[in-house]
Amino acid sequence: MTAAAFQTPLAKRLANPSPWLIAAAVVIPTFMEVLDTTIANVALRYIAGGLSAANVDSEWVITSYLAANAIILPISGWLALRLGRRNYFLLSIATFTLASALCGMAGSLTFIIASRVLQGMAGGGLQPSSQAVLLDAFPQEKQGQAMTIFGMAALLAPVVGPTLGGYITDNYGWRWIFYLNVPVGTLAFFMCQALVEDPEYLQAERARNRDRRQPFDTLGLCLLSVTMVS
Repeated sequence: MTAAAFQTPLAKRLANPSPWLIAAAVVIPTFMEVLDTTIANVALRYIAGGLSAANVDSEWVITSYLAANAIILPISGWLALRLGRRNYFLLSIATFTLASALCGMAGSLTFIIASRVLQGMAGGGLQPSSQAVLLDAFPQEKQGQAMTIFGMAALLAPVVGPTLGGYITDNYGWRWIFYLNVPVGTLAFFMCQALVEDPEYLQAERARNRDRRQPFDTLGLCLLSVTMVS
């Protein structure tokens, strides 16, 4: 048996990965992002104490993340079209992971809030991108199963968050709530980099629109931002 006989099936598997493998890669950052909506809830007083801040001010650690997340969601489609869905997805994972590390290293409440804003902005692009990747990875008759996997991750993460956050805070310190995302995010980045590709129709659409001016509702985004913050 020749070496080519072994290489061909492997090459095919790498070129056409299983949809379930893609689903596993995509669900990891989704779970990580949703988990961070609740994992810090039980650690707020520890964060406030560690950063010499008032307990009431520490609530901005949660609010800033959720607000930034909600602001980015409406424009995630526009960003994916401009950057390419795969590029935007990978950029979101990398930025989320970096912001998580910055949160863990924070030396002041202002710094951690700024890092949470960055984290929330990156996280806002993960959920819609994940859903789109899953729908393209699976044939139409199995797309319901793909969305079930996504839904389970999105529902389970906020339930697990407070318990996991409390355990980590009590045993390792509140900073590890955020450091936890670094190895997970790194794994997710390299898995998605290897497995996720833009389908041909998206590549063609991006090529057609490359030199066209894409409309952007700047006023609407500003009003949304002001509303969310206030």
